[in-house]
Formats: sequence, structure tokens, C-alpha cells
Amino acid sequence: MRHANKPPGAAAVIGWTALSAIVPGAAHLRAGRRRTGFLLLGGYLLIIAGLVAVALTADAGLAGRLLDPAWLRAIIIVACAAGIGWFALLVRSYVILRPGELSQSGQIISGVLTGTLAVAVAMPFAVVAQYAQVSGATLDAVFDEPGAEAAATAAPNRPADPWAGRNRVNILILGGDWQPDRVGVRTDSLNLASVDVRTGDTVLFSLPRNLENVRFPPGTPMYRQFPNGFRLPANPDGSREDLLFSVWQYAENHPEIFGGRKNMGPRTLKETIGYTLGLRVDWYALANMWGLARIIDALGGLTLTVPVDIVFGKYNEGLVKAGTRKLRGADAMWYARSRTNSDDYTRMGRQRCVLNALVHQADPATVLLRFNELARASKGMFRTDIPRAMLEHLVPLALKVRNARLTGVQFVPPLINTGSPDWSLIRRTTARALRPRTPTTSPTTPAAPTPGATKTPRNPTPATTPGSARRIADGCGS
Repeated sequence: MRHANKPPGAAAVIGWTALSAIVPGAAHLRAGRRRTGFLLLGGYLLIIAGLVAVALTADAGLAGRLLDPAWLRAIIIVACAAGIGWFALLVRSYVILRPGELSQSGQIISGVLTGTLAVAVAMPFAVVAQYAQVSGATLDAVFDEPGAEAAATAAPNRPADPWAGRNRVNILILGGDWQPDRVGVRTDSLNLASVDVRTGDTVLFSLPRNLENVRFPPGTPMYRQFPNGFRLPANPDGSREDLLFSVWQYAENHPEIFGGRKNMGPRTLKETIGYTLGLRVDWYALANMWGLARIIDALGGLTLTVPVDIVFGKYNEGLVKAGTRKLRGADAMWYARSRTNSDDYTRMGRQRCVLNALVHQADPATVLLRFNELARASKGMFRTDIPRAMLEHLVPLALKVRNARLTGVQFVPPLINTGSPDWSLIRRTTARALRPRTPTTSPTTPAAPTPGATKTPRNPTPATTPGSARRIADGCGS
């Protein structure tokens, strides 16, 4: 039932309309439209209660499920409908307060403020819809739907146990340098992350790009081509292209080895590194190393400790000065990749430090704040064979990793001779690094490093022998 209330003044019209933005139905109640007012208020309270229930019961898996294409489409539709509905509600709330009975100045002021407020309350919904649309487009560009072969080798997408009873998942993390003016891909940074699916504890195995005489799994096309290891004639200048970093591109350039099948680089490198470490590699993720500079800039920079001045450039014209500070993307990449006065093994350590900083500094708040910049920066920068359906499970696993124990093993001298590697030693070292930790240690057994422990010294001691798993932050000034 409607009641003929005295029309409010301009200030009251503005106030009751503004109140309706956060308490729908308030203006209707003030105007005497109690039934509509209570319906709006009741529906609003039910929605709030539902959102609170979801927030209280949500687990990390919800973030992964929200990346499903159907969920993203639903989010876009709901956000657009809610934005339009809230806009219309504010306009209707203003109209039923009878602003036509105000003075001309009152109508102008209240109308302008109401219009501004209506747009303002609709904007968050528009942002949500835009974020969902950009997320979907970005994921579509990176995660292709797996073919029958990839689907057969991927872990089953089972809600109860997506890992099919396995304790660990192994992802090959590669840094490449493909460019529009360069043919092919050189995988200069080769790391395998072995993640405990229960705890998120991760061991990062780093392999040198210049590993020679690489062995291939028996029975594979590359093994039949190179039964005694990957060996090609040296270049005229003495340089070699038969190193680990070129396995991907060699397989891409020689489809005849694979019976005419093309694009065999990723699978071949996965098989090769898996065989080298004695592990099954589930998926790979390849990032353009220089493209990461754009990602770092989109994050607002990366705080790193540079232990000594890093010189770079064709004529040594560039310099990243020593010290702890926030670096822009280009400087962070030069810190990670400069070869001047350095060797591949030192570069591997610096790349590990950059990776560690990215894992810990790309917090959710920063990602949301800079979402659009990150989406633009990441365009064309990643390749992977991870099935998109697995994101539902990998996203919560990644959240575990952020707060879990991260250690690393670098297969560099003196642990191995890159010119003639001891493959059995590499596999034994890998297996030892993945053994479950014991809750206590005997007096003669060195304790595993813990957060806050003294940084690893440059010269190995009995507590940090070559090949032992160490925190990946060790030696990074953190």
C-alpha cells in the first residue's frame, strides 16, 4: 500500500537515493512503497548472506574453478546484469522520491549527483566483467585444448584425486628467447619444478644449457638418431649446437626423424629432461625471457639484491649496480642473463633468484591492482601444454607453493662435468632431493635449511655439499 508522504527536500532526495545504493529498497520505503521496498531489501540481504556463506566456506579450489570458460562467461553475464540492475535501481529510487517537485536548482543538483552515483555503483560490476573477459582471452591464447595424445598423457581430471594417486607433479619451466627477427627457440633456462601435491613443497632442479652428450630415452626417434648421445659437428668458429638448450629446436627442424610429424620440440625436450633426471615430466611452460621484462614492469618492478655490479651490452655499455633495490624489467633481465665477466652457472644462480622474487612478490593484491597491464604484457609471452581443465587444480596448488618450502638443486660443476656428465649421479641426486624429510635429525646429519637460516656460503661445507637441496632464496640476499 502506498502512503502519500510529504515529498522530501533536495538534500533528502540525494541522501535517500545514495542510501539505496548500499541498502536497496530504502528510497521505496521512504516513498511509502513498502511492499516493493521490503522485497528489494529482503532480496539484497539474501544475496549478502549467500556471498558471506561462499566466502566462509570457499577453499583455494574456488579460484581455479572460476577460470573455467563456463564460469568466466557466467561471471560476465551476472556482472553485466547486476551493473545494469543497480544502475536502474538508483535511477528508479530517485524517480519515486518525486524530484519534479523540487526547485529547478534542486532538480539539477540532485539529478547530476544521482546520475554520477548511478554510474559509480555500476562501475565495479563493469570492472569485474572486463577482468573476466580479459582473463578468458588471455587463457585462451596460452592454454590450447589438448589433443587426444596430450589428453591421454595428462593426469585425469578427477575431482577427488586429479593427480591419479601420485604424490608429486613435475612441470618443466623453460626460458626461451624467440623474437620476430630470430628463427627458432633457444631454451636458455631449463628448470624442472617437482611439487608435492599435498604440501606444496617444491624442489627446483636446474640444468645447464651447455650440457653435452645429452642422452635420449631408448626407443624414441632421437635415441635411434643419436644412440650414443646428442653429437653434431662443431661450427666453423668452434661453437657447438648439440647442447641441451638446442634439443627443442633440433627436433623442430627435423620432422623427418619423427616420421614427418611437426612441432615435436616440446615433447622431445620433456622426454629428454625426464630421462636425464629419472622423472616423469607432466607438462612444460615456456616463457619468453625478454618478455618477462614487460611482466616485471607491469608488476611495478622487482626487488632484488645484486651482490656485485653486473655489466651488460655488446660493448659493455650497460650496468646494473650492486645493492638491494627495485629493478625495472630490463635491468632485472640483464641481471639474470648477462654473460659479461660471468659463466653459465653464475647466470643460472641469478635466474633462480629472479624466479624466487617473482614467486614471492607477485602477490594477489598486486596482480589485481595491475591486472590489465599484466594481461597486455603477457600476450604472446607463454607457451604450454598444460590442459586448461587442470587449472582448477593447479591454481590452488600454486597458492600452496607460495607458502611452502622451496629448495633447489643446480647440476653445475663441481657436482657434474657438463662436457661428460655422470648421468647416474644426476638421477641419484634427484632421487635424494625428493626423499621425504625426516622430522628429526641426528647429531651427525646436517639439518635442512629453514627460513631465517644463515645464507649458504660460497665454498661448500659438509652441511651444504654439492647437489644438496637448498632454499632457492639462498645466495639471493633474502
